[in-house]
Amino acid sequence: MIQDLYERHFEELRRYCLQLCRSGDMAFDLVQETFLKALEREEAMVGYSPEQQRSWLYKAARNLFLDGMRRTALLQRKQRLLLDEEEMDEDGFSRAETELLLLRLPAEDRTMFRLRYLEGYSAVEIGEMFDMPPATVRTRLLRSRQLLKKEMSL
Repeated sequence: MIQDLYERHFEELRRYCLQLCRSGDMAFDLVQETFLKALEREEAMVGYSPEQQRSWLYKAARNLFLDGMRRTALLQRKQRLLLDEEEMDEDGFSRAETELLLLRLPAEDRTMFRLRYLEGYSAVEIGEMFDMPPATVRTRLLRSRQLLKKEMSL
């Protein structure tokens, strides 16, 4: 019976699935899935009229397509949520927000801030990089923190 259904409806169902998917490969896969589903329900489908069998195939193809679209949308949503979580620092700021805040600092202070608080260098190490005493580095970092706190409260 499934062989007969396949021969009678394959091409017509493939064109329908192509309209749904807009992709030849996806349409072919969808038709194959539809006929696999029909094979699972073969006993029930024996009692259907030819029109009911055809209708069942179209409904099954449409439902399989919609299920696939929902799964894809859900997966994309989950991936976005995971990316959003990864993008947040421990204070709840995204990388983009952090970068925008840091742009408020003078270039050299911004670099020192990144080195100290984002990359973990000490004031002594930063002082060596910038050829200045560690106390000066700490003072500039303090001013940077104060400026950023002020910007965050606005």
